Amino acid sequence: MVCDRCIAAVSTVIRNLGLTPVSIKLGIAKVKGELDAGKLAIMRKQLEDEGFMLLEDRQQQTVEKIKNTIVELVHYNEQRQSINLSTYLSEKMCTDYSSLSKTFSEYTQMTIEKYFILQRVERVKELLFYDELSISEIATKMNYSSVAYLSTQFKNITGMTPSQFKATNRKELKQLDKI
Repeated sequence: MVCDRCIAAVSTVIRNLGLTPVSIKLGIAKVKGELDAGKLAIMRKQLEDEGFMLLEDRQQQTVEKIKNTIVELVHYNEQRQSINLSTYLSEKMCTDYSSLSKTFSEYTQMTIEKYFILQRVERVKELLFYDELSISEIATKMNYSSVAYLSTQFKNITGMTPSQFKATNRKELKQLDKI
């Protein structure tokens, strides 16, 4: 779950099963009481119908928590300062970074750093799409050391510079959960 509509959809599935959600936030839903096997199977099916996946495996849950933490950092944290990603994730998840990195790489076939870069580039694309900030302002907002570094990273991922992307009509934004 990466948006308020996702949270609302999951909440609806839970309530339709006669359960009471205790908390629903990005990637995690807690319900009041016990969930028997029958309701769990129905919930799994209904969540899949809505485009979600019920994660029961501990390692899959860890990967989703890592993704959600990075999404929150890149897309929803307006107080960006120079952050060491490995330290940030270790502190947020209360787990050694090397363990997080190994689990993430095994399940996604990409490194945490690569996922972080993909998310940053997607956020830059979003900011370019809305055309409210200059590329220089975007570089500052996204905590890039320079416009040149942002441009290099952006071109490595998209095949075009931010200026080229801004000038084209191919302003395609990806859904965050599709990255």
